[in-house]
Amino acid sequence: MFSVRVNDKTTIDLLQQQHKEELFALIDANREHLRQWLLWVDKRRTAQDFEPIIPIWIQNYADNNGFDAGIRYDGELVGMVGLHYIDWKDKITSIGYFLGEAHQGKGIVTNCVRTLLQHIFRDLGLNKVVIQCAAENIRSRAVPERLGFREEGVARDGQWLYNRYVDLVNYSLLRREWESESRP
Repeated sequence: MFSVRVNDKTTIDLLQQQHKEELFALIDANREHLRQWLLWVDKRRTAQDFEPIIPIWIQNYADNNGFDAGIRYDGELVGMVGLHYIDWKDKITSIGYFLGEAHQGKGIVTNCVRTLLQHIFRDLGLNKVVIQCAAENIRSRAVPERLGFREEGVARDGQWLYNRYVDLVNYSLLRREWESESRP
């Protein structure tokens, strides 16, 4: 299964059925925080709500079509990160992430995304990575901005979020841009 050490405190691990209680506890403890930006939060009311979803995540990984993985910090599940659908013809994927509120400001997501970029460009040989963030989600937007992504534009009213539309900022990073930064 997919497991990557990001640094001495952080790992990215594919989630399994035995993690559903831990995942639910993370989401439930951060429900109001996550609900500001993620539409699916209200659909996850019990740990059992993950039973049909986790096999899909595992199958996506097995099919080489992205993955959804847990972010562990000092062994504790603190968030998730994943590659959405991989377009193998055009060699493009997108990254999504969330983090529990108490663990923000430690560089956890930035380090995870930096590590995933190595996997995306070196191991998978993809050419382009996209990240979409709600325009008002300053913390989420800081991740691609820190990592050298370029803002490609704003999708006005790009997503219906519970009771309102939100604008989505589109960022991208090309393999040649990543390589020119003299990555380790």
